[in-house]
Amino acid sequence: MQVLPLFTALLLALTLSYPGAVQAHSPCGCEGENRTLMLTDPPLKGQDVAELQYVLSRMGFYFGPPTGVYDRITQRAVINLQRAHGLLPSGEVDTATYQALSNRVQPVAREAGEGPPPGSKIQILVDTDQLYLYLLVDGRVFRQYPVAIGKYTSPSPVGEWKIVDKSYESGGPFGTRWMGLNVPWGNYGIHGTNRPWSVGWPASAGCFRMLNEHVEEIFPWISVGTPVIVKGPLVPPTGPLKPGTISPEVVTLQARLREKGFYLFGPTDGDYGPMTVLAVKAFQIMEGIKPTGIADRQTLQALGFEVAPEAVASP
Repeated sequence: MQVLPLFTALLLALTLSYPGAVQAHSPCGCEGENRTLMLTDPPLKGQDVAELQYVLSRMGFYFGPPTGVYDRITQRAVINLQRAHGLLPSGEVDTATYQALSNRVQPVAREAGEGPPPGSKIQILVDTDQLYLYLLVDGRVFRQYPVAIGKYTSPSPVGEWKIVDKSYESGGPFGTRWMGLNVPWGNYGIHGTNRPWSVGWPASAGCFRMLNEHVEEIFPWISVGTPVIVKGPLVPPTGPLKPGTISPEVVTLQARLREKGFYLFGPTDGDYGPMTVLAVKAFQIMEGIKPTGIADRQTLQALGFEVAPEAVASP
């Protein structure tokens, strides 16, 4: 039975007849405040303090977990940073201290010049392992920039996305520019920041932070619909996945089906829609599994995933 040619024909027909949904997205949940951090009673708390502690830890000044509380240990770390940079050791994270934190983010050396040639194919590639965003023009790296990605507790979405909206920002937590992504399980985007010292670390709520001057540079080159590929660790499925599921685990399923030669035309976008159903059914037929279109345990195991057996109810 010629399963793959039939599957290809079905996918082509579906591609022509199944229009993609247009989704509206609001800015992500990246929190931020423009405030001077210092020791107070009660102590200051927040995401900005946790990010400061994380960066100080990576710079060798803070030892301990990022608690998000500006305590005496954090104050001592700030004082040591200030002394190392010849600043007044006040223990307050003022403008000069923020600048000392920001100086470690060096812009990538590149030739000055104009933007991509008219008519070029533009894509964005984000490598979450290297913490860099690459602007690809006709498949080649045209620019590269350091970025902040999501923390381990709020990882950035790995997969294949598109820019769905663009806006100018006032210079708060999203910096001066925002470009939203069509991630179906949350609000994520590429944006600037009022915390330049956080760029180059996993410090965000899942978005991709750039230095304001960098996001301002690429903003006019990027149009709505520009593909954005995010590379990074995939989330393996731990149980069955069904049509209609929207999750990072579906991205992993789609990527594995593509490796096997079944998910040929759709993006790895985490949406268990008709194209994913067809791919699962074609794989099931090839493996002699009942073609339900549901990625049950048998199907996931045939794809090479380690899936825990179903719990047996006690009598």
